[in-house]
Amino acid sequence: MPSVISTDVLIVGAGVAGLWLNARLRRQGFSTVLVESATLGGGQSLKSQGIIHGGAKYALHGALTGASEAIADMPRRWREALAGTGELDLSGVRLLSEAHYLWSPGTLAGNLTSFFASKAVRGRVDQVKGEQLPPALQDKRFKGKVYRLAELVIDVPSLIQRLAELAGEGLLAGHEIQPLLEGGLLVGLKVDGRDIRAQRIVLSAGAGTAALLEALGLTQPAMQRRPLHMIMAKGPGLKPLYAHCLGGGTKPRITVTTHPAADGQWVWYLGGDIAESEGVAREPAEQIATAQKELGQLLPWIDLSTAQWATLRVDRAEPLQSGLTRPDNAFLAEQGRLLVGWPTKLALAPDFADRVIAALQRDGIQPSHSAELPELPKPPMGIPAWEQLLP
Repeated sequence: MPSVISTDVLIVGAGVAGLWLNARLRRQGFSTVLVESATLGGGQSLKSQGIIHGGAKYALHGALTGASEAIADMPRRWREALAGTGELDLSGVRLLSEAHYLWSPGTLAGNLTSFFASKAVRGRVDQVKGEQLPPALQDKRFKGKVYRLAELVIDVPSLIQRLAELAGEGLLAGHEIQPLLEGGLLVGLKVDGRDIRAQRIVLSAGAGTAALLEALGLTQPAMQRRPLHMIMAKGPGLKPLYAHCLGGGTKPRITVTTHPAADGQWVWYLGGDIAESEGVAREPAEQIATAQKELGQLLPWIDLSTAQWATLRVDRAEPLQSGLTRPDNAFLAEQGRLLVGWPTKLALAPDFADRVIAALQRDGIQPSHSAELPELPKPPMGIPAWEQLLP
């Protein structure tokens, strides 16, 4: 029979949100156990584009929204962590791009004038030209305007690897999760038959949180799924590009990030408006054809003739909002010892950790002198989608 474990904080869900929280807590002296039923980062985290948003794309009408205010400080916090001087030491994590860009095709360049004259983006945006342009846009046929955002793009697989190192011996592969009750109150979880008692239990399992709540006999907080139909291309003709291409609306027409594949080639990972409502309704072949046409119009000088293509359906899990709108902040709800939340975006993982730590401080939860953990079965690392879909 597995031994009973006592820990300060028990976390379920080892995406970036759970891993970041876990590392913050351990740095503050708390004992933790982090349970993952599948692979580390294998849910939403490894399917993200790795952009650490500062909110500029949410201010495209020249007015700051709640979202852009909430997220504005995230690039600074991530940069400090990547430099090894922040709330976590993420030195060694691969930075794919020091900046993300906003690119307006020639036909739309005039639309940006009022946006960049506004207070919303002052100090956070600079126009770039010539050799400062991203490599994929350095062509004499390019007629648009490009602005450098004070944002960054990280390699999510190397981030997961580093956060897993910071988890020490506290990672646990666990599949069957049931409530551990005492006097009718939740005091921990039973994971694959092993009792784990904790001062606080945090559910940060993304789309898996709904099933966990059901297993605990709870219906709240309610979750929504906002689907995406992302596109991937891999080929020798691709050059690095990290940019939102603006269309006529409030959302980027297409968002391109570039990722290193294991075989040394580049992968373009495409999101933005193309991956949302209409894109979700398309079959994969139609979605690929739509992306090929878009890129052919926008970047006719990029050779895509030998590229491999695939699509990936992603469910972004978030707290339920009216009209399936995007939440503005990380979200946390509390019920006794149970804390349930979603960061809502990769960039907001530090904000999610802040909210959990503030709840612990408010309730006077202090690090205890927990016994050393027994040797636990470890969850494997997740594999990026392009390595599975574009071999």
